[in-house]
Amino acid sequence: MLEVRNLTKVYNDGTVALKNVSFTVPDGEFLVVIGLSGSGKSTLLRCINRLIDPTEGEILWNGVDLAKLSGEDLRNARRKIGMVFQHFNLVKRSSVLTNVLSGRLGYTSSWKSLLGRFSPEDHKKAVEALKRLGIADQIHKRADELSGGQQQRVGVARALMQEPEMILADEPVASLDPVLAHSIMLRLENLNKEDNMTILCSLHYLDLVQRYATSVIGLRSGEIAYRGSRKDIQAMTDSEFKEIYGEDAERVGGGLEGSLQNMGGTAV
Repeated sequence: MLEVRNLTKVYNDGTVALKNVSFTVPDGEFLVVIGLSGSGKSTLLRCINRLIDPTEGEILWNGVDLAKLSGEDLRNARRKIGMVFQHFNLVKRSSVLTNVLSGRLGYTSSWKSLLGRFSPEDHKKAVEALKRLGIADQIHKRADELSGGQQQRVGVARALMQEPEMILADEPVASLDPVLAHSIMLRLENLNKEDNMTILCSLHYLDLVQRYATSVIGLRSGEIAYRGSRKDIQAMTDSEFKEIYGEDAERVGGGLEGSLQNMGGTAV
């Protein structure tokens, strides 16, 4: 179980990105985080796996406070937390196989990782991960030869190499068209259901939230403005919507659209 308690992040310039954020995520949940750009979604996910250090608060995962870990203890905890990025974060000139193998760095000694030496077992795991994502036939191509959807599948396969218990997906489909977006979300849903893997995913689009989330939190200006289930999102009222997105936001055609900043389509 993941428990976030009074999490606060204040950047050096004084920007308060998160303010006293608290929520609980049971094992096997598919939690979607919604909110406008700049509401704190990415900061929240990056604080959980300590890509960003929180200013205050606790991040309790299986009873261990990730916010207090450092050094080898933090490295060991991160092994079980995969990360999927909006812009893929692949080494574009390296092969698909090399990118996927990099997910084993947390399990590999420093000198071996510097030399790019991975065990036959790791190579086997990489092939299996790529098969599971449906792109084993691309294994020897350079990452920059792949489509956006294929690159994101490589990103998910890389996360799988950590043998994670939880995956944090930071707007993983924001740069993809609707068909590819559903393709990636289906892969995450399969991991959630087949492996009982906890998924925390930030999204902009209402149809994706309704289709894949088992629970939802909404952030506004770094604070939680909404909590609900998939059914709650489907029944969201105008007042609840505006609590998350502000008074200037509008619902259009049964979706959540209008004057939302930096979003198109049926967005949240």
